[in-house]
Amino acid sequence: MSARQWTRDLGMGARFAFAGGREGWVRALLTAVGVGLGVALLLLTTALPGALDERSRREEARLDYTYSREVKPKADNTLVVADIDTEFEGRDVRGRLLEPEGGKAPLPPGLDRFPAPGDMAVSPALRDLLASDGGALLRERLPYDIVGTIGEQGLIGSRELAYYAGSEGLAEHINNSTVARIDAFGSPQPAQQETDPVLVLLVLVVFVVLLMPVAVFIAAAVRFGGERRDRRLAALRLVGSDGGMTRRIAAGEALAGALLGLVFGTGFFLAGREIVASFEVFGVSVFPSYLNPSPLLALLVAVAVPAAAVLVTLLALRGVVIEPLGVVRTARPARRRLWWRLLLPLGGVGMLLPMVGQGREGGDFNQYLVVGGVMCLLVGVTALLPWIVEAVVARLGAGSVSWQLAVRRLQLSSGAAARMVNGIAVAVAGAIALQMLFAGVDRDYTESTDYDMSRAQMEVQVPDGTDLASAAAAFEETKGVRTVYALSGGYLGDRPWREEPELAAELTVGDCATLREVAKLPSCEDGDVFAVRGGEYDTDTPALSKPGRQLYLETTAADGTAEDVVWTLPEELKRADSVDDPTGTKRGGFLMTPGAVPPAVAKALAASVYLAIDDSVPYAREHVRNAAAAIDPMAQPMVWYATERSERYDSIRTGLFVGATAVLVLIGASLLVSQLEQLRERRKLLSALVAFGTRRRTLSLSVLWQTAIPIGLGLLLASVVGTTLGAVLLRMTSTPVDVHWTSVVQMTGAGAGVVLVVTLLSLPPLLRLMRPDGLRTE
Repeated sequence: MSARQWTRDLGMGARFAFAGGREGWVRALLTAVGVGLGVALLLLTTALPGALDERSRREEARLDYTYSREVKPKADNTLVVADIDTEFEGRDVRGRLLEPEGGKAPLPPGLDRFPAPGDMAVSPALRDLLASDGGALLRERLPYDIVGTIGEQGLIGSRELAYYAGSEGLAEHINNSTVARIDAFGSPQPAQQETDPVLVLLVLVVFVVLLMPVAVFIAAAVRFGGERRDRRLAALRLVGSDGGMTRRIAAGEALAGALLGLVFGTGFFLAGREIVASFEVFGVSVFPSYLNPSPLLALLVAVAVPAAAVLVTLLALRGVVIEPLGVVRTARPARRRLWWRLLLPLGGVGMLLPMVGQGREGGDFNQYLVVGGVMCLLVGVTALLPWIVEAVVARLGAGSVSWQLAVRRLQLSSGAAARMVNGIAVAVAGAIALQMLFAGVDRDYTESTDYDMSRAQMEVQVPDGTDLASAAAAFEETKGVRTVYALSGGYLGDRPWREEPELAAELTVGDCATLREVAKLPSCEDGDVFAVRGGEYDTDTPALSKPGRQLYLETTAADGTAEDVVWTLPEELKRADSVDDPTGTKRGGFLMTPGAVPPAVAKALAASVYLAIDDSVPYAREHVRNAAAAIDPMAQPMVWYATERSERYDSIRTGLFVGATAVLVLIGASLLVSQLEQLRERRKLLSALVAFGTRRRTLSLSVLWQTAIPIGLGLLLASVVGTTLGAVLLRMTSTPVDVHWTSVVQMTGAGAGVVLVVTLLSLPPLLRLMRPDGLRTE
């Protein structure tokens, strides 16, 4: 067969798609919409790596940390920056205080000038929040006048909350951690992260699981209107075309719909790219300019989608005999064979089995085998589901009229019913496997913080120079605070710290009530000093606990030089036994009450306040943050959590949730288009049944049964395949297999929920189609 003949036949099919009257146009449009939704998500996926890279690039371009213990000297090109990040109702707010020290001080990305002291430049999202009624508590925390807006180059997302405020006197607070002097923005030491094989495996599986439902929906969309198309193909045979030419013409019709779908998909993507800037999903937002697909990947999509449309159509018609007087498919089809359908999932398991037990110690996983194995298992769902639906519905029988109508329809077209739910079944199977994998390896990337959440839930680090007693009193008066524990501390050595002491011990200062939270005291009065026994990693306290001995407090001046602060142990030194403090550690060293602390020592100590919060008070944590900002803008409130996760692992989880949300939206939209297409195909049948007196309630229930039966079977199959895939992936990571049935139920419930919403949305069109005048024809 020559290429010229192929081109001519495909072109003829494309002309039939657009010149076949209203029916042809409707079918082409439905195909285009279905394919377009899939193409839009594929383009979004190809743009996602670039968007994440751009977010990382902008984040790195505005970094203002020195990663050094040395303090830069003041110069005409230096800037002092203070990190005053905060949080508001679960959303991070990035804040910086700026003090330029010369005319050549580096300007942060996104600003055209430095804000004056008392002024601030804000991100567009923060401006909107502060102007809203819900931002009243945050406005109290940011007592600055808004004089400008941060440009896109200074933000990592369209919904990011960020601000730069002008300030004075920051140089005396320089500590190179929260306050630093810099001469340029950006990371001076780009991070070199080691590759974690398990995290790479997670990324690979996430991408395959998110993209497979898209491919399945595109394959299903190019087969819209199959029954009407077959009748047209029979007419072509009647006027002289042979079987091969007829199939190529059918492929040309699908090709035309796919090409129009590429146009629609590009339009959906461009429109969605503008809309996406208005939303934030799991704390992630992007600018439209981030979402630029890779030209090579976009070209691959442009070639693969039309090619897939042609191949799917030819494969679908391979077992169909199209004759001049009709299509043999209308007769009872041959039973589907099971053996070859089992080859795909078995082949997928076979690809993954060689990597079982590899874990992290066995090096990187073979990416080709991982992708191929996961794809074969998920594609196996689409191969097995038609056989299962056919085998089950063939055994269904007696029941109500609506049940019998639904079962008979499924018996006649089980393949079409299976195609409609293939995508949701693949998505649920992949989601179950991913949920099992994430749940299994979660413990490896999650650590316990050891915080005693029953005694305190927040901690505020009080800046140097702030009176700790006044700060504690302010927090005691703050709405939502039950108890305040104020502690300050440092480290003591047997010689000046610039000489690197051989013996060192911790020093903790607090009132008697607070010290009882960290040690068991025999008795306590203001002015007492205690030597602590039983502290973790504390071996030097006994050697240092000699009355009259001089100890040196660790201090660092703003210019980087060490200053000697000497403290002499008192003659009367009491003994105390260490207990777990609110942070979950046993302190060692020395405990001092405020009356025993010399002024020079008190000035050099680092102070923290631990707070027990009354969660019954609305916005209790926001009131604490406001109180901390009122005490000192550089005070750092921190909410305690029982556990903390690896940042890279957490970002992969977030990416999965964002991608899964997008796929669920696509699944819902594509299912709705598919449902409407099937209703359009059966319009005359529904009208005929209504004309013969069938109740609309009966027909509506029959449509619901026609959706519920395949969906139930599909979700059952998805649970089996997903659990199998999850178990194999867990064994690959050397993680014990543990099926979280709650997660399985949640994933299947989410899939069923999407189908339920789509079915309810399709009821109004169904009721409009159930009218006797639908039998009218020309």
